[in-house]
Amino acid sequence: MSNKENEDISIDLEVETPEADNVTATKDKEVDELTQMKELVAQWEDKYLRTHADFENSKRLLAKDKVAAVSYANESFANDILSVVDSFDSALAMIASTDSEEGSDVLDKIKEGLDLTHAQLLKVLEKNGIKVVACEGEFDPDVHQAIMQVDSEDKVSGEIVQVLQKGYTIKERLLRPAMVSTAK
Repeated sequence: MSNKENEDISIDLEVETPEADNVTATKDKEVDELTQMKELVAQWEDKYLRTHADFENSKRLLAKDKVAAVSYANESFANDILSVVDSFDSALAMIASTDSEEGSDVLDKIKEGLDLTHAQLLKVLEKNGIKVVACEGEFDPDVHQAIMQVDSEDKVSGEIVQVLQKGYTIKERLLRPAMVSTAK
């Protein structure tokens, strides 16, 4: 080969090499842009999924709060009516402790009327989810309030001796604790 042919070949090679580098650089740049776009899409998809999950959690909590609000809407009214129940209990206890004369039909009729009214009131309360707190046996600080401790031969220490005021629950929530005396 002559020198001239070698120069032509080398010139061609020099020309081809920069073009190949430009093509490779352009392809690398496009790949980098594509990778960046894929990462950006993944970030936005993650943000969307997290936001959607937060929204669903909020929706579920609001629904739960709404159910609770509806269920316990009458709590204030129920708390006020408990004093009426206490008055009925006291009136019935007073009538029961009074010595009734054999000829006193009026007192018997009053007691019978109070008993029926008291029973009706308790049925209405129970129909609306209001129940009396059980006060037999062991003291439970979640539903009982100990007012005093007394000596008792019949009861073990910590057991309820006497109920001073009944406690009530509305559905599963404590409306008023039972006031009790416990054994020492």
